[in-house]
Amino acid sequence: MKSLATVLLAFMVKFFVVALGRRSVAVSAIAFAASIWSVPALTVTLLVPQGTGRRRRITVADDKAAHPLRVAILDYEPIALTEGYIFECQRLLEEAGIRPFYAPKSLMELGMDARRVARLVAKTEADAWIVCSGSREVLEWFAAQPVPTFALFGGREGLPLAGVGPDKLPALRAATRALIALDHRRIVVLLARRDWHAGRPDRYELGFFDELAAHGIAPGPFNLPEWDDSREGFHQQLDELYRLTPPTALILDQASLFAAAQQHLAQRGLLVPQHVSLVCTDPDPTFAWCQPTIAHIRWDSRPVVRRIVRWAANVSRGKDDRRQSFTQAEFVPGGTIGPVKG
Repeated sequence: MKSLATVLLAFMVKFFVVALGRRSVAVSAIAFAASIWSVPALTVTLLVPQGTGRRRRITVADDKAAHPLRVAILDYEPIALTEGYIFECQRLLEEAGIRPFYAPKSLMELGMDARRVARLVAKTEADAWIVCSGSREVLEWFAAQPVPTFALFGGREGLPLAGVGPDKLPALRAATRALIALDHRRIVVLLARRDWHAGRPDRYELGFFDELAAHGIAPGPFNLPEWDDSREGFHQQLDELYRLTPPTALILDQASLFAAAQQHLAQRGLLVPQHVSLVCTDPDPTFAWCQPTIAHIRWDSRPVVRRIVRWAANVSRGKDDRRQSFTQAEFVPGGTIGPVKG
């Protein structure tokens, strides 16, 4: 059987390299055949074309080319709650010859605990990691490791990690100005995935505070309250907000929090936008079905996905890619914001 495998391997090399000049395809064929016929590791020489009129160069197929880059995706939430663009990213990585897979647990399931994350990484066979919405502590741990890591959103600023995410700050400031123009003074932002232990507000939060201050509104904890990032914690925070001095406008992180807040407020008899204005910081396909239309921050996930795929391709070629970038976002006014009820 091994002699037959060797013959077939030789045929694959001859066909793909000599006929097509496709070294990478030949190496993949070698790995595929070897896995089927349980052929031991082989040293394979390849004839690599050097151009018209020049002799082919004899090279040795390396193991790295034969085995695709294994990229572990450490998502923020369990896979059942994963955003659609993450699945699109997975598909494009696979088309590029990368082998993406989901880590056994999400950051939420690990309690965003860097020590538990470290144990999971040690037990996972991966050549690189994509970390979704990681806290500063978690991303600092990854930055100190030799394994290539990509920070999708999260507290990545200033760390030697590749990363990408939409720059929502200009859109957030625009949304805040639109609310203030409608006489809103008690504006509250409820952020999910917030790293309350980071020790300092980030540029997004500081920009929100600066916009309030620029219009004579003294910012404070009321405008950006701390809350337990869970279903129970979210509803408890809403109850607390409406216990004494209720906000007239809520800016909510993610479509899931927007829907939960709208339901919670309706149970209190509060209508949108007659009694309270709502803005979502993310787009969602369900918004197309809503009446009134949803005021939200719109950003395109496609540049985000493309950046991740480029990074993985660079890593697979041995390039040290640690570039961070932002994509554009814009505020889209909608029917969920209105003037303060007199």
